[in-house]
Amino acid sequence: MLLRTSDRRKLNTIDDFGFGSASSHTVSLNEFTYRKGCEIYGEKEPAEHVYQVKRGAVRSYKLLADGRRQIGAFHLMGDIFGLENGEKHRFTAEAVVETTVRLIKRESLQVIAEADAVVARNLLSMTTRNLEHAENHMLLLGRKTAVERVAAFLAEMDARTGANTMSLPMSRRDIADYLGLTLETVSRAVSRLHCEGVLSFVGNTQRQIVILDKKMLQSFDLQK
Repeated sequence: MLLRTSDRRKLNTIDDFGFGSASSHTVSLNEFTYRKGCEIYGEKEPAEHVYQVKRGAVRSYKLLADGRRQIGAFHLMGDIFGLENGEKHRFTAEAVVETTVRLIKRESLQVIAEADAVVARNLLSMTTRNLEHAENHMLLLGRKTAVERVAAFLAEMDARTGANTMSLPMSRRDIADYLGLTLETVSRAVSRLHCEGVLSFVGNTQRQIVILDKKMLQSFDLQK
């Protein structure tokens, strides 16, 4: 369920949306707030807007033919998502927790990019990063052991959050669907990393994680 919508368009510069620019292009941004689990857009819907997470977190996923869910990416505060090569969205985007997003019309962004080389380079850089993430995710799903997958995920989150204590918005089920593992396997892998002294927990939910040994986390090998 959508909590609030702002039909009044707010004028901002393109830099406010996360793109540096040599000049100040004024753009119209809308803000929407979604409840936990609320769909932001669906797979195969027209890709008319590009989104930025202002607060909260978003997951992008596909439902497989057998009913399983495969999460392709998590989008955290400041991340831009929903930028497609085609005319339709390839994934469904959903709020992980109560989340506020800003959006700009895709057509407006394309017009600015045609006139501003800095914005065009930033769009290309973003597309390249998305491709790199997809390649890394494919490698993670196809070649790594369960513990290596969980360690790689925690290293990714540690690098993205840059905080001493990571407060993960996603559940263990989300992590499992991102890594192509079962919930039980993820829990066992996290427990092993805890026993190995790689990480510790803050609080009872185990969503607040402190990485004690980053070097060991990055090089962790189940067969050592």
